[in-house]
Amino acid sequence: MTATEEHQRVSDNPEDSGLGKGLKQRHMNLIALGGVIGAGLFVGSGVVISQAGPAAIVSFLIAGMITVLIMRMLAEMAVNRPALGSFYIYARESLGARGGFAVGWMYWYFFVIVVAVEAVAGARILQLWAPGVPLWVFSLGLMIVLTGTNMVSARSYGEFEYWFSSIKVVAIILFLLAGILWITGAWPHSTPGLGNLVNHSGFAPLGWGAVLAAVVPCVAFYTGAEIVTIAAAESEEPETAIHKALRSIIVRVVTFYVGSIFIVVSVQAWNAQGVSVSPYAATLRVLNIPGVTTIMNLIVLTAVLSCLNSALYTSSRMLFALTRHGDAPQAFTKLSSSGVPRRAILAGTVLGFVSVIAAYLSPDKVFAFLINSYGAVALFVYLAIALAQVVLRRDLERTRGTDQVRLKMWLFPGLSYLTIALMFVVILAMAFIRDTRSQFWLSLLTLALILGAYEIRRRRAPVDEPAGVTATGKRKGYLQAPALSLQEVPDKPVGRRRSTRRSGEQSPED
Repeated sequence: MTATEEHQRVSDNPEDSGLGKGLKQRHMNLIALGGVIGAGLFVGSGVVISQAGPAAIVSFLIAGMITVLIMRMLAEMAVNRPALGSFYIYARESLGARGGFAVGWMYWYFFVIVVAVEAVAGARILQLWAPGVPLWVFSLGLMIVLTGTNMVSARSYGEFEYWFSSIKVVAIILFLLAGILWITGAWPHSTPGLGNLVNHSGFAPLGWGAVLAAVVPCVAFYTGAEIVTIAAAESEEPETAIHKALRSIIVRVVTFYVGSIFIVVSVQAWNAQGVSVSPYAATLRVLNIPGVTTIMNLIVLTAVLSCLNSALYTSSRMLFALTRHGDAPQAFTKLSSSGVPRRAILAGTVLGFVSVIAAYLSPDKVFAFLINSYGAVALFVYLAIALAQVVLRRDLERTRGTDQVRLKMWLFPGLSYLTIALMFVVILAMAFIRDTRSQFWLSLLTLALILGAYEIRRRRAPVDEPAGVTATGKRKGYLQAPALSLQEVPDKPVGRRRSTRRSGEQSPED
């Protein structure tokens, strides 16, 4: 049996992956919710406020609506066809092996850089309490600790993420409650009302063009909700877990982001001192909360550790999924006795630490290049998700019938096409906005390098194109087999298949 033939027989069903099943529904809910709430909300949102004024509320609302639509499209595919690797598989089935390869590796690269970014951010916070310790020492320490927890089991990752996310959610809820008390006059020494929304050069002081331009960075803040569809492979009931997690996240995330930004610009002037740097800390100072700096540093550190934890997990699972179709070295298929792809985790950790060293030695050149080279990558992946949903929904309706589609995308196909158009606008806008132009072009360079790597991979070994896709990556039309069928070809878990062949037994598949 050739390597290609073996890959063609490999099932993408999460049940056949060999991964552990340690994630519970409570883990899934908080993974979905916490994945979106990162340090960007607590710190980076100040940049958006400085660009759009109080109308930043509208910028975050529009970006949130776009994200909701993308997540609904992904939820439709994930519920109707749970797959190891989630949107990597959906991209393969709709856009061909080349599209799947690009989506999988772009997403892996994105989170490997996130590992470095969050490790550096966490180290800088820790340096506030121990300024004599080098940045790279703290970064390495954080990565070692969270790599260790990830290598134990999926449940270990889930527990850490559950508590990290719980702290973030509680912090935002308390912030919202305090802000509401201030606005209504129930907070001691407060100045109630919403005058700050319009009293400082108007609601959109820099114009509505600036408000729309601010949507671009806002969309990037929302990335992370899709992690739950990858984690579903290690839950006991993937379909149910995805359905519940994504259904609950939509309103909560938009409420947390839009609601908290509303509080920030209502309690104080949008251009008040400190808002552009740390909007939440500036708001807490207005509320006369003691120990504001320490509180915010602890909350941001928690958000950083949560993102670092999820980045290590997500990058390893995507790398593991890439091996299933020969898109990554087979060495990363090895699983521990608890069903953890430890080699894949270590790959992300090692490359992440190399990036940390770059931040230490060349912060203005090498590390800056890495940061810019991943800036738009997640948006490319979101666009691919939207394109895949349209193609696979058509196939699903043809093979099953419209009535058999569960958790449908709203107002299909019109709203799906609108979502694709909005993602195109957001991505193209990056090329014309000064602050994001370098990210756009360097992210395109990242995509070009990945596509070049695919051509090398294709020439070195045959590619197993999905059913209904030609060898050149073009679709023949509708899939002949159910594209989103839950009936998959049975396959042994990775660990068992390898041990069977090692003992000399011949698998029935051979």
